[in-house]
Amino acid sequence: MESKENIVFLGMMGSGKTSIGKLTSKKLNLQFYDVDQIIEKELRMSISDIFEKKGEMFFRDIEEKTTLKILKKKKIVVSLGGGAFINKKIRDEILKNHFSFWLNWNSKTLIQRIQNNKKRPIASKANTNELIDLIKKRSIIYSRSKFKINCEQLSKNEIVNKIIYIYENKKTFG
Repeated sequence: MESKENIVFLGMMGSGKTSIGKLTSKKLNLQFYDVDQIIEKELRMSISDIFEKKGEMFFRDIEEKTTLKILKKKKIVVSLGGGAFINKKIRDEILKNHFSFWLNWNSKTLIQRIQNNKKRPIASKANTNELIDLIKKRSIIYSRSKFKINCEQLSKNEIVNKIIYIYENKKTFG
């Protein structure tokens, strides 16, 4: 199957997928899609409300359909929800046809960013140890992405420049 050359960001909630995605798409002059924002707009509900009123299974089903539909587009930048890459169908499509970047941070940084954030349904109910476990479990799956960006100590622009460098060179030589 022909590569669609999409850039897909994955990582924990609070890893900067949306802000890095927007900056990357702007610099490359590509359209940006944030899966969670698209779902919220379509359902006219926040992710937290969807989880609370309809359940996680309902959300994951919508997330799968929405993500796979978006990934059919060409030359775009996509920010996945924190749990989307756990889905085998989504993960297989991304690994087979797209440039996947894991925005990796240490657990302490992520926990500081996500604790007490009511917008994050899974994190808002978890204590620190549960968040550490979630980060460890998801990191095992995130590590399957094509590229891992260690974001600690880097500015947003340094992260974006690193991603663009990899993207442009892999596209040309890889």
